[in-house]
Amino acid sequence: MGRVVSESELGDEVARERKAGRTFAFANGCFDVLHVGHVRYLQAAAAEADRLIVALNDDQTVTALKGAGRPMMPAAERAEIISALEAVDYVVIFPDRTVERLLRTLQPDVHCKGTDYTVETVPERAVVQAYGGRTAIVGDEKTHSSRNFRLSTSRP
Repeated sequence: MGRVVSESELGDEVARERKAGRTFAFANGCFDVLHVGHVRYLQAAAAEADRLIVALNDDQTVTALKGAGRPMMPAAERAEIISALEAVDYVVIFPDRTVERLLRTLQPDVHCKGTDYTVETVPERAVVQAYGGRTAIVGDEKTHSSRNFRLSTSRP
């Protein structure tokens, strides 16, 4: 089971684990309504390195990115759910619209993005290349989306 940590705690953990020779994969997203596409993405990201860091957008950023009525769950709850997945080692909640700052700070070995991107279209690709990391496209085809998710109030 992973741990939800602050950015400063995460920096300390990354430094400690790097000294032990471990590598890091980095994935990010809103993860507002967890679905099978998220699980497959995170499992595939975890396979890219020894440890997986998941950066989770804070509530204000999710609203800005997804619109009114989102997130459906607060960041602390989303982080707790993501950290419970076997593939995840660390979860950090971040306030930025992009992960560029975290990538520069943590310098993960692999920045993982979903199949709705190609390596060439990943917005943070230049940041990752600048510090010597690599970008990996992981997970299954993006046919799952929480924007298409509807809660049903009727029961069979």
